[in-house]
Amino acid sequence: MKKKYIALDIGDVRIGVARSDSIGMFATPLEVIDRKKIKSIERIKKICLEENTKQIVVGIPKSLNGEEKRQAEKVREYMEKIKRNIDGVEFFEIDERYTTVTADKLLQEMGTKGAIEKRKVVDKIAAAIILQVFLDSKK
Repeated sequence: MKKKYIALDIGDVRIGVARSDSIGMFATPLEVIDRKKIKSIERIKKICLEENTKQIVVGIPKSLNGEEKRQAEKVREYMEKIKRNIDGVEFFEIDERYTTVTADKLLQEMGTKGAIEKRKVVDKIAAAIILQVFLDSKK
C-alpha cells in the first residue's frame, strides 16, 4: 500500500502546504500558513492528524548551481522544530529550485492577476509541485 504525504514549501513568512491522494499518486495544493498570524507548527501538527500522515516532503532551496545557502539552513532548523513537536514524523527532502517560478508561471497562465492574489496561492502551488516531483520520482 502506498503512503500518503504532505509537502511543505517553507518560507520566512509563509508555508505552502500540499497533500497527496490516499494512494500517493497525485499532489494537490492545500493551504498557505501565515507564520506571522498563526502558530505554524501547531497547524502542521493538525494537518498531519487531518491527513492521517507523518510523511512530510520538504523543499530545500538551492542556488542555480546546486549550492545550499542560508535559506536551506533555516528550512532544516524549522524541520528540527517540527521533529521536536510532532512524534514520529519522517522527512523527505527534495531540491526545490524553480518550483516557485513554475508556480508563478502557472498562475500567469491561469490569468491570476495582482501580487496580493498571487501571494495567497503561489506557496501552496509550489508545495504541490514539490510533492508531485517527489511522488513521480517514487514510481
